[in-house]
Amino acid sequence: MTEQNPAIEAASAFNRRDWRLARKFALRALRAAPQAGMHYIAGVASVELQELGLAHAHLRQATSMAPDRADFAAQLAKVLSIARFGKEALEVAERAFALAPTDPTTLDTLGVVFTQANAYTRASEAFRLAAGRMPGNPHYRFNLATALIYAGCLQEAEQELEACLALQPSWWKAHLTLAQLRRQTPEQNHLERLTSLLPQAEQAQAGRIYVNLALAKEYEDVGDYRQAFEHLSRGKAAGGEGRGYSHRRDEELFEAIRRAFPAPSCPGGGHPTREPIFVIGMPRSGTTLVERILTAHPDVHSAGELQNFGVVLKRLSGSRTPLLLDPPTIERARQLDPMQLGEAYLASTRPATGTTARFVDKLPHNFLYAGFIAQALPDARIICLRREPLDTCLSNFRQLFALSSPYYDYSFDLMDTGRYYVLFEQLLAHWRRVMPGRILEVQYECLVDRQEEATRGLLEHCGLPWHGDCLRFERNQAPVATASAVQVREPMNRKSIQRWKKYQEQLRPLQTLLDAAGIALEREAPSDG
Repeated sequence: MTEQNPAIEAASAFNRRDWRLARKFALRALRAAPQAGMHYIAGVASVELQELGLAHAHLRQATSMAPDRADFAAQLAKVLSIARFGKEALEVAERAFALAPTDPTTLDTLGVVFTQANAYTRASEAFRLAAGRMPGNPHYRFNLATALIYAGCLQEAEQELEACLALQPSWWKAHLTLAQLRRQTPEQNHLERLTSLLPQAEQAQAGRIYVNLALAKEYEDVGDYRQAFEHLSRGKAAGGEGRGYSHRRDEELFEAIRRAFPAPSCPGGGHPTREPIFVIGMPRSGTTLVERILTAHPDVHSAGELQNFGVVLKRLSGSRTPLLLDPPTIERARQLDPMQLGEAYLASTRPATGTTARFVDKLPHNFLYAGFIAQALPDARIICLRREPLDTCLSNFRQLFALSSPYYDYSFDLMDTGRYYVLFEQLLAHWRRVMPGRILEVQYECLVDRQEEATRGLLEHCGLPWHGDCLRFERNQAPVATASAVQVREPMNRKSIQRWKKYQEQLRPLQTLLDAAGIALEREAPSDG
């Protein structure tokens, strides 16, 4: 019996998604003769097997041998994106898109890469082409809807979400996205549909997460806060299943950060650029609002929620631990040359930045890196948002953050959220002590109630001249890809202030925890309604 051609065997295994066998035969075929297609199969199989080094090597070779294959380049861009080489991923994705691919899978892959690189306009183009090529695919319709939300096209996004659910009612994530798209009313909501789907949704973790959280959002909108909190708790408990969150691990991380910066230090070293403006703080504390205000200024570009600083610090530190930030990484990073770190960070933001005098890097959790940022970029501005503690904790608990990120593991439990907030307050107090005057703290409620005064203070801190457009941030046409994507397209309002009062009974244990930690809380009696 003669052995089958290894290239044919590789293609057959690839089509069956038998990744180990596909790679085995592709490598055997490559030993006989170099072939771009076999490098592609070996590369994609390695991605699926989570071996990114091999994947990168094979896909780089495939694109070199076949530069006209957009599908090869799209997979290389995907690998670079997963490995957090955002600049390189964007460059490869742009080359692939310029080849005018028509395959919906390739277009969808490019859309995801563009999204992760904060190139939202290009992402929506790719997703629109993918959905147009295969309108019966709910995945493509959902991705297009997400891109439309980022771009502020909310009515069209709603149509795409309904199309997605018409194709597949169990596309659970779409139900939550639809609920969050607008404020529901007693006359117009999705409660009946969501309630009817709940028994089916309860059979899968994703269903328990997304349908319960959609019900929580819609019950809150129509004023049934007891039901809202019940479904919120169920949905977040489902999201926390299997994550193995440890508050002690977070305590050790925060303690390691404080040890790395034990006392005030003399400024010196670092990259002299004034371009970056870092907006930091607890998630859901108003960071997106401040970003929109600043980027309404013609001299300021929105770079989005960049992971770049942490990624560059990790890479330069030489740390090989699995987490992006942990005590061993912090210890190694203390030896870094601030100039090298600042220079590498700035370079990593190109080419998306550099066309305006300033840009905003709005990753809330950069508060963990504030000491390193201050050393590496001594002339960069840092703005930290503050918000009433109960509203902050409730908003974190209400939000389903990226399930792929360990940054937000605390948020699946209300009391863990409170304990994390205490750590944040303690770290911010530490930054005040060792970096006095370095961080501008902005109270969200003051920004809402005294908009012009607070806006002038922000611009002055950043060294920017006054511009009236900053008061009309809702007209800012730049895409938004955060949890506030819908909210920040409205004029300034107080809708999110004192939301905690709707849930006073459910939040009593949280109040007790924050009280015991010495956190100052609001004490007013609940308002009517």
